[in-house]
Formats: sequence, C-alpha cells, structure tokens
Amino acid sequence: MKRFCFFIVAFFSFFAAQAQQPVIVSPQWLHDNLSDPRLVILYTGFVIKGDFDREHIEGSRFLWADWLAPNTPEANMNVVDVNTATKRLQEMGINKNSKIVLCHKGGDVTITSRMFCSLEYFGLQGKVSYLNGGIEAWKKAGYPVTNKASVYKKGNYVATINPVFVNKDYVLSALNTSTKLVVDARMKRWYDGDVTGNPRDGHITGSFNIPYPDMVDSANNIKPAAILEKNFSVVAPDKTKELVLYCFIGQTACVDYLAGRSLGYTIKVYDGSMQEWSRDEKLPMEKTKK
Repeated sequence: MKRFCFFIVAFFSFFAAQAQQPVIVSPQWLHDNLSDPRLVILYTGFVIKGDFDREHIEGSRFLWADWLAPNTPEANMNVVDVNTATKRLQEMGINKNSKIVLCHKGGDVTITSRMFCSLEYFGLQGKVSYLNGGIEAWKKAGYPVTNKASVYKKGNYVATINPVFVNKDYVLSALNTSTKLVVDARMKRWYDGDVTGNPRDGHITGSFNIPYPDMVDSANNIKPAAILEKNFSVVAPDKTKELVLYCFIGQTACVDYLAGRSLGYTIKVYDGSMQEWSRDEKLPMEKTKK
C-alpha cells in the first residue's frame, strides 16, 4: 500500500511539474501566486535600470532586453548564444523549476513580447507568462509597488534551444507547403506596399496579414481571447497549420506570437524579417493589387 501511495504521489508530482503556465495572466493571477517560491517576476521593456529602481512589484528582477536580443547594425533583432543566455538567466536567479512572469511599463508591449519569444527560444516554453497591462494594470488593481531592492540567489537553469526563431530558408520552404502559413504582422498599409524606407516595399509573396496592433487595446492590454480568436481565424482557421511570422525587425511579430500562443497555435518568428528579406532581390515580394 505504501508503495502504491508513493507511486500516486510521484505520478501527480511529475505531471504538476510538466503543467504549463498560462501564456497571458492577469494582475489577480500574479497576486494570487506571489507566495509561490518558484515565481520569478522579470521587469523588462525599453525601461532603464533607474526606472526599475524607482518602482517595481516587490521581488521583481530587472531584464535589460539587449541581454537576450541585441540589435544588429541593420537594426533587426538577434539572439545571443546559449552560453551567454545561460549566464544571464542564472544571474537573474532563473532555476529549472522557475515560473516566470514578464512585467512591462506603459506601451512596451512589443519588446516585452520579444522577451517572451526569447525566453521560449532558450528552452523555457510553457514556463513564461506575460502580465497583461504590465505594472500600470497591477497598480490599477490596487496592488502595491516598491523601490526596495530584490534579493535572490544565482539560478541553476541551463539554456537549450527551442527553434522559435527561423531564417529565410525556412520561410521559403514554408511558402511551398500546405502545412504552414507565412504571416506578416505589420500594419496593413505596410503589407499593401506603402513606402517604408526598405529597399523593396510590399510583403513576402504568398503571405497573409494579421496586423499586430489589432491584438492590443488603447490601455496596452492584450485584447480578450474572443477578439484574438476572431483576428486569427480570418487568416488561419486551422490551428494544425504552423504560422511563420515576420515584421520589420523581428519585434512586433512577437505580439502576434504571444497572442497566437495563447490561442494554441504553433508559431515561428522569422528573425531577419523585412530588414533582411527586402534586401535580397532573389527573394519574392509583391504589393497588394488595387
């Protein structure tokens, strides 16, 4: 009987450990989980360390976006190597069993979504949540903030690669398969062909458009699931098809990634996006016919 009970406890403990966090969480969800010793709140966005020092949710740690997604000279996003990622994540106290929640300030939805993608790329898929509305929503809900420095130990997480980010060859291949859809996350005007300053304007030939601003309301909240579902289903009603997203520099597409992941889609992000694609004349592009 004791052996049986041990098996049952081990069985449920294993599956509890495998349970995935919600992709998007509310201030109340975060407040209800503050006592969980595995919880790690990462304050990120375009904020500088001084902003974080002045005001943050108690226990938060600072995540400078360039630590995981440095800009290149061409202004598109990039990823650091796994050793650098491991070092940074351990410095922020990330452990193998950590439950991470990203918190942003103001309108920093796009870069915070990029951090969500980056953390999933480094093997933390299912272990990262996005605080909807950021610190403003937290304060609006009546919860406290502090300027007290957080104290935590070095973590033990070792980064691995989950291939969230893909290259142009992957996109070209996706255009020629019925199991994938290539999706432009930019505003419709850019998709249609308005002048952008890139060498070529328009969109990747054969791609569809799910504009990332349609995912966010005027208060910088990700919109309710029913609205997200409507936005996605126009282009991708079949969730068995993988979506391959792109934008200008591999940042705003991550808002669609976040929204789509919350709906259960399988998604990749073309990191080079139009900064790379528009510069290669051999890669197909077109404008919307009027």
